[in-house]
Amino acid sequence: MDRSKPSSKPSFWARHDFLIRRLHSLSGLVPVGGFMVVHLLANASVLESPAAFQKNVYSIHSLGSLLPVVEWTFIFIPILFHAIIGMVIVAGGMPNSNQYRYAANYRYTLQRATGMIAFVFIMVHVFHMHGWFHADFWLENVVKPFGGGQFKPFNAASTAGMALQNYVWVAFYIVGVLSCVYHLANGLWTMGITWGVWTSAKAQARASVVCSAFGLLLAVVSMGGLFGMRAVGSSQENLEQAIEAEDQMYKSKTESGEVAPNEHKRNNDEAQMTTQASPDRKGAGEE
Repeated sequence: MDRSKPSSKPSFWARHDFLIRRLHSLSGLVPVGGFMVVHLLANASVLESPAAFQKNVYSIHSLGSLLPVVEWTFIFIPILFHAIIGMVIVAGGMPNSNQYRYAANYRYTLQRATGMIAFVFIMVHVFHMHGWFHADFWLENVVKPFGGGQFKPFNAASTAGMALQNYVWVAFYIVGVLSCVYHLANGLWTMGITWGVWTSAKAQARASVVCSAFGLLLAVVSMGGLFGMRAVGSSQENLEQAIEAEDQMYKSKTESGEVAPNEHKRNNDEAQMTTQASPDRKGAGEE
């Protein structure tokens, strides 16, 4: 046997290209895309009132000890899977034979670019609002010194609103959220091609209109939630009203037994927050 000849055995990615791409495509819609839509709709409920947003947050946290399991199983692990496979594809680590030949070059390029932006945004967003992990050592020694963990679930609108007063954070969230929205809407269109849902030119054109309309609607919803959240922390009056509603709801929920008392999920700096609130305050982002 001539051992000098290079091996012609296909790589792991090449051998499983079909399956990996379809799992990557599917994970972008379910559960990642579905979660994103629900998340943005929940954020937009702040436009109704801080209490409406707080009610939605309580619904999520009613899962109690199951919440971390649900988050990792249906949110974080699928996001990591979708992001890692996406980066392998972008880096050229997988064959490009299935490249979407039907899409214009700019649309194909934007899908890749927004995917990279979305991943960075999500990582920073989760750290900024939640601190990634909830271990006390991590929160005290890493998260707080770097300005993370701003969001407190039982003071949802007030803490998110105060975290969104810095204009740099606002710009970061606008770019990040809109990148996520575009990546989902355009990804829905390309997914239809991948799965053979729309194959003719006319079907793709119709699907493009539907997906574009979906993306524009979701963009409006997301920006409404973003600036609605910011408005809560933009004045002392708005902030005080939000905190009062949150405190009343917390008292009612704990007294009825619907929610277990948890000071870690409460904001302990309410007095400082109300004195710092002003339209020109430059503090820290959004839920």
